[in-house]
Amino acid sequence: MSFLSRAPAPAWPLAAPADDGPGNPWFSWRYVHDNADEILSALQFHVGLTARAVIIALIVALPLAVVSYWWRPLTGPILALSGILYTIPSLALLALLAPAVGTTTDTAVLIALVLYALLVLVRNSLAGLTQVPNEVRDAAAGMGYGRFGRLWHIELPLALPGILTGLRLATVSTVALVTVGSLIGRGGLGDMILGGFRNNFYKAEIMTGTILCVGLALVLDLLLAGVGRALTPWARERKS
Repeated sequence: MSFLSRAPAPAWPLAAPADDGPGNPWFSWRYVHDNADEILSALQFHVGLTARAVIIALIVALPLAVVSYWWRPLTGPILALSGILYTIPSLALLALLAPAVGTTTDTAVLIALVLYALLVLVRNSLAGLTQVPNEVRDAAAGMGYGRFGRLWHIELPLALPGILTGLRLATVSTVALVTVGSLIGRGGLGDMILGGFRNNFYKAEIMTGTILCVGLALVLDLLLAGVGRALTPWARERKS
């Protein structure tokens, strides 16, 4: 059946079951214990898909930011294109990708996540590069650095705070967007959340997936913040 073919909507009960109460708590350690393997598998998938999407997006975004920085007439078109990709609704984007990569593959979700992360990464990387002081660039040129040498040794290191800010934003938003993949069975922790609704509003499953998703976003954000502080000690000294 085609991804876009018309089919009856599945009957997903959204009302709580009749025995709602002590028998259907919002959180249950017993549920976590009995389903530990499935929960860990969903978490690993979520982390892996997030990491792949952000790394690929960063590899694509940095050259685009550099091109925009070097050739200013291209800045508008590059930002406009990444902005248009960002505005495409997630479900519509999955449908557009289906004919090329399949309807229920990790690749479809991965491509969508990369496209959504591009705008944040390109904008923040470009902002970091444009904030490098002119006198620093002039001094580097006076020391004999060419365009590429100046970029690698001077401009990119000084642009790191902006790049890392974009990386943090892209990572947190990607953690959230991975859950959209549950619509095609590739949503990691989102599969648990949606599965809880499908399973007669099973609150423990819904809440466990939600807590892990929020916790993952916080942990990754704090981790990247720590990496940023370690890589940019001059930024801390300037603030103090």
